[in-house]
Order: sequence, then C-alpha cells, then structure tokens
Amino acid sequence: MYSDTIAAIATANGVGSIAIIRLSGDKALEIAKKLSKKDTFSPRYATLTNIYNANDELIDETIVIYFKAPHSFTAEHVVEIQCHGGFIVAQSILKATLASGARLASAGEFSKRAFFNGRIDLSEAEAIAALIEAKSEDAAKILAAQMKGSLKEYVEQVRDDIIHLLAYSEVTIDYAEEDLPEDLVQQISQKLEALKKSLNSTLLASKQREGLMQGFKVAIVGKPNVGKSSLLNRLLNFNRAIVSEIAGTTRDTIEESVKIGTHLIKIVDTAGIRVANDEIEKIGIQRSIEAIEQSDIVVALFDGSRNIDNEDEEILSLVKTYAQEKKVIFVKNKIDLESKFPDNIIDFDLKINSKDNVDELIDILKAIMDITNTSDEMMLISQRQISAVENTISNIDEAFTPLEMQELEIFSFHLNEAVKEMASITRPFENDEMLDKMFGSFCLGK
Repeated sequence: MYSDTIAAIATANGVGSIAIIRLSGDKALEIAKKLSKKDTFSPRYATLTNIYNANDELIDETIVIYFKAPHSFTAEHVVEIQCHGGFIVAQSILKATLASGARLASAGEFSKRAFFNGRIDLSEAEAIAALIEAKSEDAAKILAAQMKGSLKEYVEQVRDDIIHLLAYSEVTIDYAEEDLPEDLVQQISQKLEALKKSLNSTLLASKQREGLMQGFKVAIVGKPNVGKSSLLNRLLNFNRAIVSEIAGTTRDTIEESVKIGTHLIKIVDTAGIRVANDEIEKIGIQRSIEAIEQSDIVVALFDGSRNIDNEDEEILSLVKTYAQEKKVIFVKNKIDLESKFPDNIIDFDLKINSKDNVDELIDILKAIMDITNTSDEMMLISQRQISAVENTISNIDEAFTPLEMQELEIFSFHLNEAVKEMASITRPFENDEMLDKMFGSFCLGK
C-alpha cells in the first residue's frame, strides 16, 4: 500500500544501554545493506555489523535484525538497528537512513501502517498505545490481552448478535403486509434487551475502572493547618511540601506521583479551604475545589486536636456533595495530641498522626484501587470506544418502537447503525481524519 520507507528512533530520548532505529518499507533492507556494507541479512537473525554514514565514516558497531514482509509488525520489510544508547549515536544513524532514501516517520505511523496493512485493528492499536503509558500492573494485563484481540472478539460477538437479529427483519420485510407472529416479535425484543443489558454492563464497568487506565488521582483536602502537607510528605517518603504552623502555607495545589501496591497514583495536596481575603489564596482554594472534582478518591482531613468550627463544617458539606460519585476517606489527624474534635459528627474511616505512620491509609487506598479490577466485564479503554458503545445502545433503544409497530424498514435501519457503531471500535468504514488524529497521538517510532 505504501511506496516510501519510513525511519524513526523507537526508544526514548536520553542515555541508555541501547537505542533502536526502526525502518519500514520497500527499501528498508536496501538501506540496511548500504549503511552496513553487507550483501545479505538472514530474516529474524541478529547480525553484528558496523554502520557507516554517507562519507564512509564509522558511526557505531550495531546489531541489525531484518523482518521480511509480511512477517513483521507493519507487514512490510522492517529493519531494526540496535546501537549504543545516547542521543548523538542514534541521531547519526537516523540521519544516515534519511540520506539513503528513507523519510522521517510521523508519530504513530508504524502502527498506522500495521492497521492499514491488516496486521492489527483499531482496538489493538489503541491497546498498544495505552500499554506504553499504563499506570498499573492490572491495566497492563488488560491491555496485553486486548493486544492479542480480546476486545476484537467481544466486538465481533456483539456485531454477530445484532446481525442475527437483523436477519429476522430482512427476511420478513417481504411479508410486511402480513402480521408477524407475536412470539417472533417477543423473541427479538428479548434478545435486544439482553444485548442492551450486556453492553450497559460493559459501559458501566469501563467508566468505573477509568482510573485503572489513566492512573488514579487522590486529592487531600481540609482547612488550613490540619496536616495535609505532612500527610503528602509521609506518603511520598520525602519532604515535598513546606510544613509550618502558619495557616495558608500551601497556596496552590501540589501534585506528585507515587506507587501504591501495583498502581501509580497522582496525589494532590490542596490549599486549605476557607474564606480568604487574599486574591492569590482565593485562586488556590478554587483550584483545590477543582482538584476534588477531577479526583477519583478524596482524603478529607480534620484536626483532632481542635474543636469543629465553621470551616470544618463547610469542608464536610463540600465533600459530601461528591460522595455519591467518588470514594471519600474521612481521616482524623493529630491523634498524638489531646482530642477535642467530637467523634459523633463524622464517622471517621481512620485516625492517624500524619507526621508518624500512614500505613493504614496506604492500605485503604490500595484496597479501593484493587477492587476496581474485580469485574469480569470487558473493558473499553478510550473515549472513542465508549462513545461507540453508547451510540450502539442508543440505536438499540431506537429500534424497540418500530419493532413493536412492525415497521421493519426503520427497525433494520437502527440495527444497521448499531452494527456500524460497534464495527468502528475495531475497523471503521471511513473517516481518515479520525484515524489521523488517533494515530497522531502515538509516540514517535511507534
């Protein structure tokens, strides 16, 4: 399908033990022979060889692996040159490939070629891109399965179920002047309901486990000087935030990532929430509220050494407004001091001294994140896939009324639209612009 040969560095920038320059296209082997001054390369064998530039100057001693079409990732001739890691060496070899007839690949172009050459479908391509940035071991396992076609199989099964129902309609359209048997309409309706229920379960499970794919975000909230920054420092095991007795020390959100269990999470230490006159502090407080809205888990921190006041009540009211959609952990802090905060106001999940030991909180966070992967439902990993399933369900909903009215042409139309929406998850019929945007989000060399 493609006549040109592309090249790119397939490893991350920086110093490392090796770097990989990847070529794909009709001239990939020809370019490798030219740069190495070798006549032959055995497919799938690692060959130790020197690589030279256009002036016959030695660049590096490398390992070259040739993958003969169609037995490669892109289904084209592919050559991978493994050189010593470092920016200069890899760039020099890349420059030599371009001087020998290749062109620089755009972001995601190798995966895009694999898609158009039939090696992978869109669901597998998205799984590859997501796996590179996986935020947990559980997410990596799900994405690895999707790379092997698990989502593709699910989509094909749903598509086949819809087509099976569509067949009933298409066969009986010729007999539209006669009433359909009531049991046939009922059977189709029941199967549609079962299909809709299954798709809704998949949709719900995918949205609930969104943090598993994108990384969980935990917001620490509370009024000024309750120990939020001390808690962040203990969770990170280093002094990231400034801690002082002066209320309002943290005037903006602080974000850091840490691994808890098998999950990489982002912890946000927010500015103390209170009525503020300082304009900068007001902005910090607004960002704190935004951090709550964007988080998956909220740690609401209260100072056990002080009596409850209006600011505590305001925070409690604010957090409770999100309790239906987010997991909220209520924590009483500073238990090493005399207790003054009444226990009958809030049902605390745990009581800690954030300057000392936060292991219990870590265990709770780990349990919350682990439970998101207990579902056996198939998981959708992108907004594009979620939208396709939502549109499929919408078309199924639209099909019920014409089915009951025995308006089979309209019923068939909605089922055909449902088939197209499901098919778009793996291999859409058209829309090159959408494909360009999707593959353009991939990293260079992939």
